[in-house]
Amino acid sequence: MKVGKSILIIEDETDLADIVSYQLKREGYETRVARDGGAALAEIDRHPPDLVILDRMLPKTSGDEVAMKLKSDARSAHIPIIMVTAKAEETDELVGFALGADDYIRKPFSTKLLVARIQAVLRRQESSDKIPEVLPIGPIVLDRGRHEVTVDGDPVALTATEFRVLSTLMTARGRVLSREQVIDAVLGYGVAVTLRTIDVHVAALRKKLGESSGWIQTVRGVGYAFRPPAEAGAVGTE
Repeated sequence: MKVGKSILIIEDETDLADIVSYQLKREGYETRVARDGGAALAEIDRHPPDLVILDRMLPKTSGDEVAMKLKSDARSAHIPIIMVTAKAEETDELVGFALGADDYIRKPFSTKLLVARIQAVLRRQESSDKIPEVLPIGPIVLDRGRHEVTVDGDPVALTATEFRVLSTLMTARGRVLSREQVIDAVLGYGVAVTLRTIDVHVAALRKKLGESSGWIQTVRGVGYAFRPPAEAGAVGTE
């Protein structure tokens, strides 16, 4: 893990933001703090960070709006987001991941846990360098270097997490991956999320792939595979 990575902390609770910033600096990270969503978006536009810690409940522009804007902009879609929130319902967690969050931490939390999650997210990005830069399979081309996906030559805008789900399935080249395997590859080992979380991402991914969605196949009772629709057999896309 390289030190010196830049992290933008988007948090309106001054004491919490200061504590997190202090601890991360002790770990060797460069940190900046934004107190509301609008200020955060302006800061990201000026100085894109390597990772964002985002409170969902922000004044003015909400954390959800910030996440949507980041993931809908090709210039910032690749920036990983760790959401931090006091909301404790499972549905809140699913919404966070659907918005493109790479990880989700509930308040109150320990700074040690946050540091571990940051390291896991950044490690996943670094380890992804071992995957071929361009994966052309069927009508879908995934370009990791450009962080772009095209279907029949037309660009498709994906969140960072959707991009990693697709990359994981395409890299497996037809092998069936369990939901646990996809979660481990996309979110990291030991991350406490429900299996439904990956289903949310796959559903969103299929919607964006349109007529090519059949390439992502559901193997009932097992998980997912990326292969031609003609090879469906006992597989579905529901």
